[in-house]
Amino acid sequence: MVKKILAHGYLWLLLLLLYSPIIIIMIYSFTEAKVLGNWSGFSTKLYTSLFATGTHHSLANALINTITIGIIAATVSTLLGTITAIGAYSLRPGSRKVFSFVNNIPILNGDIIIGISLFLLFVSWGISQGYITVVLAHITFCTPYVVLSVLPRLKQMNPNIYEAALDLGATPMQALRKVIVPEILPGMISGFILAFTLSIDDFAVTVFTIGNEGLETLSTYIYSDARKGGLTPELRPLSTIIFIAVLVLLIIINRRAGKKKEA
Repeated sequence: MVKKILAHGYLWLLLLLLYSPIIIIMIYSFTEAKVLGNWSGFSTKLYTSLFATGTHHSLANALINTITIGIIAATVSTLLGTITAIGAYSLRPGSRKVFSFVNNIPILNGDIIIGISLFLLFVSWGISQGYITVVLAHITFCTPYVVLSVLPRLKQMNPNIYEAALDLGATPMQALRKVIVPEILPGMISGFILAFTLSIDDFAVTVFTIGNEGLETLSTYIYSDARKGGLTPELRPLSTIIFIAVLVLLIIINRRAGKKKEA
């Protein structure tokens, strides 16, 4: 009984430590106070100011850049990661272990190492840094995570269904599209969401590959804003909206996965 109480207490304490900063930001997004911690009365002015046309042009541009880069990087890395996972699955067990080891190296490496490496690569090739280099960098570090998401689904799949489709007259491409892809689709969706989340959250890789053309993402905008001595108050409602959107998306995905298991 005592162990159960201590275990539950530890769990709730951990959840409190994890989510209390987010809850504080959500609470103070409903006040006009510029400094976090000063409550000046309930107000939705920060939300209206956030969506007001031209009020925070640089913040809006940073948000648009972050979302578009995230969508492009997640889409391309999902395609590349899925193709790579299918290719790795067809390897011999020994070769597959070597591939898994190589695929895990970028994941285990620090973001700053990847950022510096890509920065030196772009400089050595004479590529001007900007939107394209940020997208390429995000695709580079997101793809291994997609591979890790898709490979378990391939291992759970019946290895004979692909051969059966070929025996029944399907071409390799038809078997891939109509047999393998439906089987690994949940892993692809998970990989896409993970890649998108990693992309919008990244700072270290982005700051090394963003260049000096004035391009900003949310992470670099927040960093430069903090260096000026404070954060734009509208970041509080923006953070709240992003958190709620991600939470709703996760709930929907988990419910769909639960319904499929029951079926």
